[in-house]
Amino acid sequence: MNAETIVPADYTPAEDEPFMNERQMEYFRRKLQAWKNDLIEETERTIEGLQQAARSIPDIADRASEETDRSLELRTRDRQRKLISKIDAALRRIDEGEYGYCEVTGDPISLKRLDARPIATMTVEAQERHERREKVHRDD
Repeated sequence: MNAETIVPADYTPAEDEPFMNERQMEYFRRKLQAWKNDLIEETERTIEGLQQAARSIPDIADRASEETDRSLELRTRDRQRKLISKIDAALRRIDEGEYGYCEVTGDPISLKRLDARPIATMTVEAQERHERREKVHRDD
């Protein structure tokens, strides 16, 4: 990937250009990196907030409420940590030239899907089949 690939700020990948050309790859790399940076900043703010909130609260109801808020915040951060790991995996796929292709069928994942969910690893059809199989196995 050429580090000099120019992607205008108003660029949106289009179906009429070659799939996963340098411009599209750079577009998705930047989109993923910006998403990851936002998540990391949120996590840092949360950690600062939790450290400041770690004071002693005398009222038992207030303390319980604070603990509930803290627990919810930690669960949210855990989900974001897992999301960052999926973003890193997508960035690796870009570096390896595998980004944008379904891990099940090898078919291109639609640009519309990738733009909405840049960490997608399957086409919509493959994802639906996967979820149906999961549901069948869960119901057993």
